[in-house]
Amino acid sequence: MEQVHLFTKKLKPTHISHTLSFPTHVLQYFPFTEGAHIMKFEVIDATDNEWTFCLSTRLTGAYPKPVLLRSSWHRFVEQKGLAPEDRVVFFMERDDMVRRYTVRAQRKVMILMGQDVWVDVEDLPLYGL
Repeated sequence: MEQVHLFTKKLKPTHISHTLSFPTHVLQYFPFTEGAHIMKFEVIDATDNEWTFCLSTRLTGAYPKPVLLRSSWHRFVEQKGLAPEDRVVFFMERDDMVRRYTVRAQRKVMILMGQDVWVDVEDLPLYGL
């Protein structure tokens, strides 16, 4: 399977409390049915847990402005203990017939030789306690 990096987003307070905005260019990787502006899709996290997210685009305006709806996104935020300045990284794997989406929730733990070092939140001490 080919893996495609969809996007990486550093989280802001609004992403924690409300919705997660998606870059418009990634819509090409989500098979919306004709005329639909909402679609559900399954995502696998770093611990192989499956999440159902709901991606929505607006019906009017100059561009679609895709977002993950709070109703599906907020449970992930709470479970992972995400905070502003953490980041999420979305990938898609695909072959001829299958699309598989994955997400990593990460926290910056240090700067080493001028480079940020990010670790999956599940690998941090005290995760899940």
